[in-house]
Amino acid sequence: MQSVVLEGFHAVKHALRFGAVVEPLVAVSATALAELAESHAPDLVDVLAGSVREVSTEEFVRLVGKRHPTGVAGFTRKPDVDVAGLLAGRVAPLVLLDNPRNLGNFGAVVRVAAGLGAGGVVSVGDVDPWHPNVLRGSAGLHFALPVGRADGLDGIAGPVYALDADGADIGDVRIPSDAVLAFGSERHGLSEAMRERADHLVSLPMRPLVSSYNLTTSVAMALYHWELSQRAS
Repeated sequence: MQSVVLEGFHAVKHALRFGAVVEPLVAVSATALAELAESHAPDLVDVLAGSVREVSTEEFVRLVGKRHPTGVAGFTRKPDVDVAGLLAGRVAPLVLLDNPRNLGNFGAVVRVAAGLGAGGVVSVGDVDPWHPNVLRGSAGLHFALPVGRADGLDGIAGPVYALDADGADIGDVRIPSDAVLAFGSERHGLSEAMRERADHLVSLPMRPLVSSYNLTTSVAMALYHWELSQRAS
């Protein structure tokens, strides 16, 4: 299993909350870490206090590769993710990113998907979903739901709802919980292969003269639409 670095207090906090074994956990100041835990993660006060190793700033940079404003970092193992299983079926919508390009956006998508209870996030393309910049953008919430990469579109079961400006208004569409929500890249949109695979093209409400939303915003809006429909059912 591949080792990954959790940069910052919030990444460490989220990873611990969702079952990651963080070892070692290092901090420039154990006292400052305790204060952060008291104010932002009281559920983890004892866990953090019992596992932190205080290091110098120089040692922190040597281990992590850079400084961090919180002076906190951890190391853990990337979990095994059954991507084929995610594509074959799920009980909450799977977010499928079609050749995403911006690593920060990718991480923010994971964060939104975790918050709204998606079944997972899978990408198609050459970007590593566990790249340090993606993990940084998710604030460690890769551990809250399955995140992985598929070699292609084969094996996708369940209805695929692809987001496209020319699609049907999502407000008139009920997204089922076994759906795949597909989103194109920030620059080029959906690939032809994804368009061909899609069972439905749906669009988000947008006022005239506005050309597009940020990828993360689009994912958030689509998942929230699904979540609201769950409440109503």
